[in-house]
Amino acid sequence: MMFLAAMIAIFISMALVIIRAMLGPTPHDRMLAANLFGTNTVILIVLIGAMVDNPMYLDIALVYALINFTSTIAFLKFFKNKSFGSDTDN
Repeated sequence: MMFLAAMIAIFISMALVIIRAMLGPTPHDRMLAANLFGTNTVILIVLIGAMVDNPMYLDIALVYALINFTSTIAFLKFFKNKSFGSDTDN
């Protein structure tokens, strides 16, 4: 029962984050919302893994968290430099 309550709370949070991503006034707000959506997804994967008692889901969640972090850093670099190249390419 607690897993179900936690999943419902995560789904509500994900819905609010999607609204924030669509209405965010700046690209940074939208990127933060996308990062939070990824974090909520990681939490949801861990909850599913705990619910079905399968530790393989923890590995999947860890890989997804690393991809989420890397993509956030890449997009923030793009917003700052307007390209994915290095700062010395000018």
